[in-house]
Amino acid sequence: MGLVVGLGLGVGLLLIWSAFALPRSTGPSATRPPGRLARLLAGAGLAEVSVTGLVLVCLASSVVVAVTVQVITGTPPIAVVLGAMGAFLPIVIVGARARRRQREFAEVWPEAIDNLASAVRAGLSLPEALGGLAVRGPEPLREAFASFALDYQVTGRFSDCLDRLKTTLSDPVGDRVVEGLRIAREVGGGELGRLLRHLSGYLRDEQRTRSELEARQAWAVNGARLAVAAPWLVLLVMSSQPDVIGRYRSSAGVLVLVVGAAICVGAYRVMMRIGRLPTERRILAETTAGV
Repeated sequence: MGLVVGLGLGVGLLLIWSAFALPRSTGPSATRPPGRLARLLAGAGLAEVSVTGLVLVCLASSVVVAVTVQVITGTPPIAVVLGAMGAFLPIVIVGARARRRQREFAEVWPEAIDNLASAVRAGLSLPEALGGLAVRGPEPLREAFASFALDYQVTGRFSDCLDRLKTTLSDPVGDRVVEGLRIAREVGGGELGRLLRHLSGYLRDEQRTRSELEARQAWAVNGARLAVAAPWLVLLVMSSQPDVIGRYRSSAGVLVLVVGAAICVGAYRVMMRIGRLPTERRILAETTAGV
């Protein structure tokens, strides 16, 4: 009887230990779509950077800004508020990089598709035509298609290589192009050239329209940034007057700083949302990740 009790106790302890120590299942049911920061890093071409690394950079930026402002002003409340704002500086930089990368891709996709259509008309297979973009394609896309060509040479699995190409590109237009090529490959037929020509024309028209709209709404974006930065620049200029800047050490001064920071952040987000153009979401990629 004692042996049975001891065996049962040992099995129970082993199960409890395994629940915390052993890795959890990573099957399809446990797959989760990437978070917002992960998608932002992927869109900026920084997929190799972890979310934890970005968060640590944000913390370091906050500390550097807070220490710098404290040295300049000698007022801890101002240093804390500007340090909290400084924590978002790396995210702003990564977001700007992602938007610039997406604009570069949107400008060169029509050229890449024209190159692909010419290769298909010349008799190359679809994988060979895609791999050729690593040499003849637009410069911003060459690295991604070079990875695709190497991946296809190693595995020979066209569909899986397309999935990894979508992950490398992390671009909404790239998702549409890849899925169109996948359907053309699976269905077959002689409509691939016509499909590519129509897609190239559509992307050119879309890019032309978006460029005109972005040029017109640039004043709203620049105005929002100037309106947010101006009060804090004035505050830093006032740091040369100790009798004025010293008032922010009081409880009333802290309240003014906190309320002012909250109003600036809220107004900036509202102005950016009003002036922002609708951005295309990676619906196909999100659907695949959620399966």
